[in-house]
Amino acid sequence: MSQSASERQATQMEQGAWNKLVAFHTQVSELVEKALQDRFGLSLSEYTALEALAQVSGSGRPGLRMQALAEAVGMNQSSVSRLVTRLERQDLVERIHYEKDRRGVFTAITASGRETLDAAIPAYLQTLAAAFDRANADPDLRELVKRIGI
Repeated sequence: MSQSASERQATQMEQGAWNKLVAFHTQVSELVEKALQDRFGLSLSEYTALEALAQVSGSGRPGLRMQALAEAVGMNQSSVSRLVTRLERQDLVERIHYEKDRRGVFTAITASGRETLDAAIPAYLQTLAAAFDRANADPDLRELVKRIGI
């Protein structure tokens, strides 16, 4: 008789793989977060939100609803609402009441937000590359980086 998914426990190998993945994510996130914060005053979540909003900018859509933005950033709606408030105070995003769709408020990137994002993209990509290089040089993470195809 086979075990159901709720009864099965991770193997030692699976747990080790998960621990390496968490270490990899933490290492990359910390490096990118520090670079964005030091150079642009943005957290990684704020950068990710601006990036998601920029992708829909000019698409005919007014922006993203909070739930869609929460999914794009990987946060719950309450946390994203606070994040949007911070970005709004910096004039990087704006909340829009869209006449054609009264179901909710949309968040859109502003011109200032687009300028900030455009300036941050090269630093983000350079730091991301350096973080992957660093992880690739770490004997504990090298195999993981190789397996995920980087």
